[in-house]
Amino acid sequence: MAKKKCPECPECLPEWLAAFGDLMSLLLCFFVLLLSMSSMDAKKVSEAIGSLSGAMSVLEGGTKTEISKRRIQESTPIQQQDETSEAVNRITQAVIDANEMMEKGHGPTISVEEAEEGFMIQLPASLLFKPGQAKIENEDALLFLKRVALIIQQLPNNLEIGVQGYTDNTPPGKNSPYLDNWELSAARAISVVKELVKDGVDPHRLFAAGFGEYHPIATNATPKGREKNRRVEIHFYGKKSEQEGKVKKSVLDGAK
Repeated sequence: MAKKKCPECPECLPEWLAAFGDLMSLLLCFFVLLLSMSSMDAKKVSEAIGSLSGAMSVLEGGTKTEISKRRIQESTPIQQQDETSEAVNRITQAVIDANEMMEKGHGPTISVEEAEEGFMIQLPASLLFKPGQAKIENEDALLFLKRVALIIQQLPNNLEIGVQGYTDNTPPGKNSPYLDNWELSAARAISVVKELVKDGVDPHRLFAAGFGEYHPIATNATPKGREKNRRVEIHFYGKKSEQEGKVKKSVLDGAK
């Protein structure tokens, strides 16, 4: 008796294709989960669809939009602020190093403080000058000013540096070449400015001012208070634009 021939089985899908299909299904589930857990910004999605529609002509019915200037400004870091922040950090480190060198932690110290429209370095006069004098003779102070000058040269050009001198209410003394505290404070500020220029700072960015004894930050009734009042401040602030100057009316304009 002849054996019956086994019917041919239909050809199945390749094994790799089944594994590939499972992988695609898993990936689809994974991205669906990510989408469900994320928060979507409708405006960003609309901008993305509009950009694709306008640039690639792939999607139909999309609204062609442009990214707003405000969004560009928010996403673009402000380089000037970064440079200024870096400069403040470098100056702060220079102040720390100078305080460790000068007086070895004893007596008055240099400090960095916030000021109007910027920041400032406050230097005690005793670290720079002898009583009643305006010549800088402290080598450590000269090195510190040289380091500050190097940092200033790397700051944006729209930053100005103002050096301001202050004294206590004690007259300069008979041995001083200066008649009063006005002259002494101005001469000390000018000495610091000249040292910065000597170290490479553009003189167009600098100015000096003397305030004498009339802007104290402490009482003049005690030796410690008078010591705090004898100081030189280096102020860093941005230039005011010409447009801002036109907006503000002068006293003479108001009198017309």
